[in-house]
Amino acid sequence: MNDLSRLCVHTATTRPLSLDKALDAYAVAGIPGITVWRETLNDHTLEEAARLINASDLTVASLCRGGFFPAPSAVDRQKAIDDNRLAIEQAAAIGAPLVVLVCGAVPGQPLEESRKQIAEGIAACLDDAQAHNVKLAVEPLHPIYAGDRSAINTLAQANALCDALASPFVGVAVDVYHLWWDPDLQSSIQKAGDSGYINAFHISDWLTPTNDLLNDRGLMGEGCIDIRKIRSWVEATGFRGFAEVEIFSTRWWQHNQQDYLEIIKEAYHNHS
Repeated sequence: MNDLSRLCVHTATTRPLSLDKALDAYAVAGIPGITVWRETLNDHTLEEAARLINASDLTVASLCRGGFFPAPSAVDRQKAIDDNRLAIEQAAAIGAPLVVLVCGAVPGQPLEESRKQIAEGIAACLDDAQAHNVKLAVEPLHPIYAGDRSAINTLAQANALCDALASPFVGVAVDVYHLWWDPDLQSSIQKAGDSGYINAFHISDWLTPTNDLLNDRGLMGEGCIDIRKIRSWVEATGFRGFAEVEIFSTRWWQHNQQDYLEIIKEAYHNHS
């Protein structure tokens, strides 16, 4: 097996495992990094979760997720801001240097308005991010999600948002599943790298055909994404963070999760 020192697995990848069981399973598999999804914090108090994580030898790459800023009413937009402030506090408590943002969209609302509300929402959280020393990573989502999950759909858009906010606490997450199709991806990655925006790199694969646009991602090597090429573009910018395995898959969640982690390690070696 090749060097696993930069391998990280999201708890959403092994969704059947509770946080404590995920920490144990990743340690047994020799996986050094973990990205914690907020839903896995629900079975513990925040203090208990922090204690479990601190007692492990795993490094927390980030907390997923914040975002979902756009809303038709000012009241709901403020609720989103408050929830993101909570996410920042949670990240700080568990030692996560980063909160990944799925920025949000409102069905029927013009994308331009959603993007304006996203920028305003992130701006409202910057003082909290600075106070807790936690960065915010804008994750562009594939255009199939533009109607209801994110109005930020290309890395160029995410870069422009970072430019406009002009804060050292705002960057981007490069996710191959969402960005592999973009003909301008290499130049956008270079721009992000030159600007110091790349905070995270997520890997999985795009199945063709796919049975579900949300919960049928592929293991690296199962689909059509040239993960190694995209990773080379990211690393050419100087990025040396984790390669984070983020796979939403009803199919893989049905497997024995300890065995699945061994399969993930093999796929990471062969295809990323």
